[in-house]
Amino acid sequence: MSTDRIPVMIPWLGEEEARAASEAVLSGWVAQGPRVAAFERAFAERVGAEHAVAVSSCTTALHLSLVALGLGPGDEVVVPSLSFIATANAVRYVGAEPVFADVEAATGNLTTATVDAVRTPRTRAVLAVHQGGAPADVHALRAACADWDLPLVEDAACAIGSTVSGKPVGHGALVAAWSFHPRKVVTTGEGGMVTTDDGAWAERLRRLREHGMNASAAQRHASTKPVLESYLEVGYNYRMTDIQAAVGLVQLDKLDAMIARRRELAARYERLLRDVHGLTPVRDPAHGQSNFQSYWVLLDEAFPVGRDDLLAALAGAGVSARRGIMAAHLEPAYADHPRAPLPVTERITRDSLILPLFHTMTEAQQDRVVTALREQAGR
Repeated sequence: MSTDRIPVMIPWLGEEEARAASEAVLSGWVAQGPRVAAFERAFAERVGAEHAVAVSSCTTALHLSLVALGLGPGDEVVVPSLSFIATANAVRYVGAEPVFADVEAATGNLTTATVDAVRTPRTRAVLAVHQGGAPADVHALRAACADWDLPLVEDAACAIGSTVSGKPVGHGALVAAWSFHPRKVVTTGEGGMVTTDDGAWAERLRRLREHGMNASAAQRHASTKPVLESYLEVGYNYRMTDIQAAVGLVQLDKLDAMIARRRELAARYERLLRDVHGLTPVRDPAHGQSNFQSYWVLLDEAFPVGRDDLLAALAGAGVSARRGIMAAHLEPAYADHPRAPLPVTERITRDSLILPLFHTMTEAQQDRVVTALREQAGR
């Protein structure tokens, strides 16, 4: 067994991020303040949105997006089960019911057909995920949602730097939610963002993230006169800190380099695994390009070992792979939740695994991953 374990992901963090965080600490302003505002402006520009609102996580970004849409008890929201459980949970946070739709096998994403199959008169929104960085066909989904008179929320947790028809994921979105968890391409440790082109929504989202106040802490401190704030509605404490935003600004400057390296490694994986029978890697869809936040492969009956046995064999070879994307409907929290059949979702979650891929990964490390896979494929 190798003692030099290859992790599934390492954030690309260094001295620049450490200096930026230190400067924020030494400035005396560590809560939500000027660096958060700067990060919001830079992020909005990067994804082609008019407004960005920084929050504490992608989960809170999703929650606030659904609050802004006015969703509540009695409403249904179509979501993929094939996603981190926060996608479905956010629907329940507002008292609505998630309705699980199946996905296409190639990308793990919703399609207009899978959404239409579970749509009902109670459907009030569609929540699509750009799964693992593979962009969903949002042009088709947006057009269909417009025909159905339904808002489309985009869970872009994994998709910073991915594109659809040459434009950044998030460009033209009614509302999109983003994650800066360490497993994501851009990280602030924890944190999230909501982007939208609607100025009124952005203003309300800023209020909601800060207890519903009509004046933020930054605005009150900046004023030379006393500001007596009022609380216009029930809000939340979903703020990002300036320390996190300082790191995020550095990370955003490195995004192009990170995407280029991840796509280079993904292309090399595909070349090295091309002749392995029973294994299909995730690829760019025809409508866009992935940032390859996750590089996952799907096994079929031609592969001689099952997914869990393969994960164990890779672990024995010093390779930290992970099971593929989870399916919320198979978890105890949703065990009694009614649903339509989800055959593609269940196949992907059962037969897929995520391989190591990170900015500083060497060819030698990648070769070790491929060798360990080939050894199991040749059994």
